[in-house]
Amino acid sequence: MMRHDPIDPGRAPGGGRWPQRSLRVRDRMTRPVIAIRQDATAEAAWKLMKTKGVRHLPVLDARDRLVGMVTDRDLRQLILDPRLAGTSKAAATLTGVPVERVMTVGVISVGPEADLHEAACLMHEKKIGALPVVEDGRVIGMLTEWDLLGALVEMLGEEAIPRSLRWTMALRRAAGQ
Repeated sequence: MMRHDPIDPGRAPGGGRWPQRSLRVRDRMTRPVIAIRQDATAEAAWKLMKTKGVRHLPVLDARDRLVGMVTDRDLRQLILDPRLAGTSKAAATLTGVPVERVMTVGVISVGPEADLHEAACLMHEKKIGALPVVEDGRVIGMLTEWDLLGALVEMLGEEAIPRSLRWTMALRRAAGQ
């Protein structure tokens, strides 16, 4: 017969305590927002992603309203389009294409007061890596997979994380990511 220890709902694995209050998206979202205008080129989006180290860019109209999202995956698919393979057009593909042509429209977003757990469930269910955080029609932050992993690490406690990963996470925190 197996023995099971009683589960303390307030106790997290590793002996830490789960937060008593519900975490909100505003507590974990990334700021400032790195975004791009819909009339920018795919090449500009790619360069911005690479220089800022992000994979998701909210796409804004002239009034700074969210109109779409472009990801590194969207741009890679454009570059690797089989119709362009082996042609000189493949290299120049990103140059002449406006972001609005490759962006995803109908973007799912959340407000800053949304429950972090519900936002994480939404990202998991929809298989998306980031959610724009919108307040009064403006993008004020981004909630990414990395933000959620950071919250999980905090809840589990540092002792539950391998030393090598703690070092990487400390470097990212120091860099403001």
